[in-house]
Amino acid sequence: MKIYTMQGDQGMSSLFGGTKVAKDHPRLIAYGTVDELNSCLGLAMVTCQHGALKVQLESLQHELFQLGADLATPLGSSLESRVHRIGQPEVTALEKQIDAATEQLAPLKQFILPGGGETAARLHVARSVCRRAERDVVTLMKMPSDPIGPHILIFMNRFSDLLFVLARLANKLDGTVDVAWTKK
Repeated sequence: MKIYTMQGDQGMSSLFGGTKVAKDHPRLIAYGTVDELNSCLGLAMVTCQHGALKVQLESLQHELFQLGADLATPLGSSLESRVHRIGQPEVTALEKQIDAATEQLAPLKQFILPGGGETAARLHVARSVCRRAERDVVTLMKMPSDPIGPHILIFMNRFSDLLFVLARLANKLDGTVDVAWTKK
């Protein structure tokens, strides 16, 4: 199987279902940023020395693939039945992960700077990419002719919250203190 198809050489790409759109279409931008986020998680896993956290990050990568497939498949597409849509169960699962990680951490009493240990710093980068993906989803949502599922934005918001607490957890597991922001 060849990796190149030449179909994108004219600046167009096909959504799942066959619809062709420009590569700068908000839908492609949104799932492209989700793909970038997924790569950030892969990069964080390279330095992660904690088995359970590494397994969790890989599981989150699979969730992001589901999200990307959802975003790449317009509602009503002929292939819609082949795609799992992000719904309330996925949002609830993220909330449970946030709660489980938060229970392992000291209460947050002030803002912290992104950083600390290497894994935590990489997770903070992933969190900021996630926030960009969230903004890209908002842009896509403003296109009434191209609707998306109602839980995608909520999922993205919870995902970035989860990455924040996982970055803090990575610092704790590495024996690194979160860096407090000092107001000047």
